[in-house]
Amino acid sequence: MTSTSSDILGLFFAVCGLMFTLTLFGEVLSARGGEDNPVVETFKTRLRSWWGMVILFTLALIAGKVGIIVLFAFASFAALREFLTLTNKRQADHLALALGFFVVLPLQYLFVGLDWQALYTVFIPVYAFLMLPVVSALRGNSDRFLIRVAETQWALMIAVFCMSHVPALLMIDVAGYPADRGVLLIAFLVMVVQFGDLLDFFFGRRIGKTRIIPNLSAKTWEGMACGVASAAIIGGLLAWMTPFGIGGAVAMAALASTAGMFGNLVFAAIKADRGVKDWSHLIPGQGGFTDQLDSVIFAAPIFYHVTHLIWG
Repeated sequence: MTSTSSDILGLFFAVCGLMFTLTLFGEVLSARGGEDNPVVETFKTRLRSWWGMVILFTLALIAGKVGIIVLFAFASFAALREFLTLTNKRQADHLALALGFFVVLPLQYLFVGLDWQALYTVFIPVYAFLMLPVVSALRGNSDRFLIRVAETQWALMIAVFCMSHVPALLMIDVAGYPADRGVLLIAFLVMVVQFGDLLDFFFGRRIGKTRIIPNLSAKTWEGMACGVASAAIIGGLLAWMTPFGIGGAVAMAALASTAGMFGNLVFAAIKADRGVKDWSHLIPGQGGFTDQLDSVIFAAPIFYHVTHLIWG
């Protein structure tokens, strides 16, 4: 067993211990009269879903590069399906959609796996951006054409392009940082963003008073501040997983968490526009893949490019 595999298993047991502690905390809150409190029940439901996701993510980390790429390619496929379900489409778009699912998405992850940075950083925002509207236009239906094309582009950018930057972290060459430890950099990103979100939710409901966007989201400035601060502290504790050092890890965790939380507001606006609460019902009590990964989706490209520019 390599040192990286040992670190992943150690991290897994540490996260399980933290999850177990949070689970006990939720049960204590319920025992004190919180069984009918929607905040407490939502908190407990999220934790139950997280147990399964932690196990799945750990298995992918142990599998290495291939496991990570397959996991996030599947997540991209599910998120793209959820996103496009809520968009305007006509029969003339069917070929473009098929190309998006079965050509653009696999090629994006293939380019990431082959470490063709010159392609995976421009393939969707340039080539797919130009190609897919041509395919739809050739079908001859101009009804709401700009809206249809724009929504397809947005879906590919969010569900495929942004999410593919998570496994792309494996490809960054950092001096003095072994290549096989890139999986730990991915774990660092996912953990600081997700735990920041969870603690933003908890503190926002407990002490939050000032909503950021009153008519759109229950997220508060107080909850966000606590969530980002918590993510920064967690980032400092997990600095050993990264090439950043303690100060850099704190800053990167805060940056990723902040980007993710504002991304969450963007997704809330999209769902409000479409009149839905969740993107899908794939994960019991938690909605779909997009609901679970919205913050990571927004944080991933920023985290990738800052890491590449400063440490790569």
